[in-house]
Amino acid sequence: MIHGVLNVYKEKGFTSHDVVAKLRGITGQRKIGHTGTLDPDATGVLPVCLGRATKLCDMLTDKDKTYEAVLLLGKTTDTQDISGQVLSTMDTSYLQEEEVQRTIEQFVGEYAQIPPMYSALKVNGRKLYELAREGKVVERKARLVRIHEIRILEMRLPRVRMEVTCSKGTYIRTLCQDIGEKLGCGGCMEELVRTRVSRFKLAESMTLDEIRRLQEEGTLEKVLVPIDAMFDAYKKMFVKERWDSLAKNGNALPARAVVCACGHKEDQDMKEKTDLGMEDQESVRLYDEVGQFIGIYRWQKEKKEYRIVKMFLQS
Repeated sequence: MIHGVLNVYKEKGFTSHDVVAKLRGITGQRKIGHTGTLDPDATGVLPVCLGRATKLCDMLTDKDKTYEAVLLLGKTTDTQDISGQVLSTMDTSYLQEEEVQRTIEQFVGEYAQIPPMYSALKVNGRKLYELAREGKVVERKARLVRIHEIRILEMRLPRVRMEVTCSKGTYIRTLCQDIGEKLGCGGCMEELVRTRVSRFKLAESMTLDEIRRLQEEGTLEKVLVPIDAMFDAYKKMFVKERWDSLAKNGNALPARAVVCACGHKEDQDMKEKTDLGMEDQESVRLYDEVGQFIGIYRWQKEKKEYRIVKMFLQS
């Protein structure tokens, strides 16, 4: 079984579930999961987790993302993007670039966003888009989202091309509609490309055809991001042989059971000490003495022990 993360370029017309289904056919394995949906008309970065890396799916879903979007002012639709049924059109000839820019910049920071009806969120066990297709509209609670940055790349009114970096749970098409509403002319999303999810960038993403070719050549694993590489900001630690089985069963470990990797393990460049300058609740990558990645542990300062956060050794 293959274990790791693929940076997939989701092409237009595919759902995220379609991508997973096609990858199952390409790799011949069932244990595959994506890290957050992209609308069929949207393109761009879709990290896909294989094998033991599927335990990463929820972690990657929580990461900040960057999009390049085209806002079309003067038109609103029932889906908040250009693919939907047009609800209204308004004249935009009065708009000035300075006013549009100021209005867009006002959305940087936290703001309360109402999720669209055409979304996969569930209400009373049913997905909103299923209700929307039946012509039903239900009340949705506004959720706080954070827009970290909006860069206007090009403005040719009534269109604005912009780059948006935002928190999880942000709907870019809703942002487009909200901007249009604030300008008094309405708006919808005309194009969307996801350019980044955490460390995964558009320039490094691969199409399904490219992935299929690599699999046929037997070189697919060379482009997989290893599971432990997703946590390279964490300190790298090794569990001593005496406590090896405890660690691999997810048990708590006393401070003396873990040593810091101060260099390459094969050079035996390790500090045998329990005072590692750890902050309370600090997470570490834990390996066994032969360098096999076990999982993520967290330091509990009061109890002076490491506690399991997520195990990656077991499939």
